[in-house]
Amino acid sequence: MHTYIRWMDAVSRVAGGLAAWALLAACLISAGNATVRYSFNMGSNAWLEVQWYLFGMAVFAGAPMLLKLNEHVRVDVVFGGLSERAKAWIDVLGILIVLLPLCAFVATQAWPFVVESYAQQEHSPSAGGLLRWPIKAAIPLGFGLLALQGVAELFRRILFLRGRGQFNAHYERPLQ
Repeated sequence: MHTYIRWMDAVSRVAGGLAAWALLAACLISAGNATVRYSFNMGSNAWLEVQWYLFGMAVFAGAPMLLKLNEHVRVDVVFGGLSERAKAWIDVLGILIVLLPLCAFVATQAWPFVVESYAQQEHSPSAGGLLRWPIKAAIPLGFGLLALQGVAELFRRILFLRGRGQFNAHYERPLQ
């Protein structure tokens, strides 16, 4: 379990780094698009689509890292006041009952969507638009990576509950 956790944490760090670069690129392209549009009255649908492709890839690539860092969205009704063991048990149940089944469902349902788009060489309906299958492929890939990190987090909680590992249960509630 320790080896898998270290391996998956490394994969999530790489994916998280790619997500950060994708967001930076999306911001730079957005600024460039705005500058060209307002300065020269020119525009490009392809560059607009690249922006949202990059943003979509950042979301799907960044999600496993957010899970690893315990920065993911959670419904905090009583979680903050519980013991670390109780938090670990809630996480174990959440991973097994919600996260992994949801990831498996979305990834398996999205895959035919990607295959069909690839087979048809589907393009955006916009003039100068891009191929659609690459961004569609980000859906099952992203949910697959999230599931793999979910398994690492499950292992981390199990090791903690067995007294053979550490787990940072700290969760900072967002400001209201």
